[in-house]
Amino acid sequence: MIADPSIDYEFEKGRGPRRFPYGDLADATNGFSENNKLGEGGFGSVYRGVIKDENIHVAVKRVSKESKQGKKEYISEVKIISQLRHRNLVQLTGWCHDHGEFLLVYELMHNGSLDKHLYSKENLLTWQVRHNIALGLGSALLYLHEEWEKCVLHRDIKPSNIMLDASFNAKLGDFGLARLIDHNQDLETTMAAGTKGYMAPECVLGTANPSTQSDMFSLGIVLLEITCGRLPIMPQHDQKKVSLVEWVWDFYGKNALLEAVDSRLNGDFDRDEAECFMVVGLWCAHPEKSLRPSIKQAMSVLQFQAPLPILPPKMPVPIYAIPVDPNVQLHTSSGATSSGVAAVPIKSAPVLPSDSSWLLKQQGNTF
Repeated sequence: MIADPSIDYEFEKGRGPRRFPYGDLADATNGFSENNKLGEGGFGSVYRGVIKDENIHVAVKRVSKESKQGKKEYISEVKIISQLRHRNLVQLTGWCHDHGEFLLVYELMHNGSLDKHLYSKENLLTWQVRHNIALGLGSALLYLHEEWEKCVLHRDIKPSNIMLDASFNAKLGDFGLARLIDHNQDLETTMAAGTKGYMAPECVLGTANPSTQSDMFSLGIVLLEITCGRLPIMPQHDQKKVSLVEWVWDFYGKNALLEAVDSRLNGDFDRDEAECFMVVGLWCAHPEKSLRPSIKQAMSVLQFQAPLPILPPKMPVPIYAIPVDPNVQLHTSSGATSSGVAAVPIKSAPVLPSDSSWLLKQQGNTF
């Protein structure tokens, strides 16, 4: 692929990340050797490397050639993350689009991604480390949503996108799906984007545009994962599956929330902090998006600057506005007719059952 001058111009207008020659990155990763591979996903693969002339340790993301959105996500990531500066965001070092490749160069995170540690049988994360990771993630999202000049919707918050440096400080990465919007605005698309298991129900259904509230849903799931050490969708002994939100909410309703804390910690955790994380996690993952907190509200509670919210004892059933054909007349219970939009409880909508199985089909791949 011949380098695209228009992309070069757009990237080089910014400050910070720089263009790397393709040969330098190929050499740094030993020709993108399998031995250097750190991981892979729907976007492509990530390789460990050393820029030899500068002795810089880096992680090189090689965008998959099979990815339909590869070029779009590559451009989005460079243009957005290169403008952001925060201690809890992965730092983009550089980029390269040549030889038919789209390559992104990041500072190397020596402890990899959070998911590798949350479910490791060898190295259990202590409560203090989990606590610091959660607050670091919240701090990153506060910056993205409210403290930068534009509002940044991440749209793919999950443990595999939360990187850990040598001191286990959390750094949110992978901005391929991120979008910039004006503050207090929603993104003008209902196209599903994100990872199943972490996507807000209104985004899965396409009944609402991506928003800060949908990012907050993802944050809520991650808070519950960090505290409980369980995946968003959990298999049961009877081969059924239950959502983590429903499972934790059941303990909340029984006033037995601490029983949901990761049993591998053997009780070695701060009870007030664990309760706070789970209540805020449920609050953020509320099925009704209008009842979720802003990141500023959530952080105030997580830092014990505001009291815990009081949630209903049972997990609520959301109501969504289902678009209908405006030419079709709807008969109401009073006998009148209307058209346009029908507000229906999830339990009566044909696309979703009355329980939380709207979450159960989410676990899986990135859209």
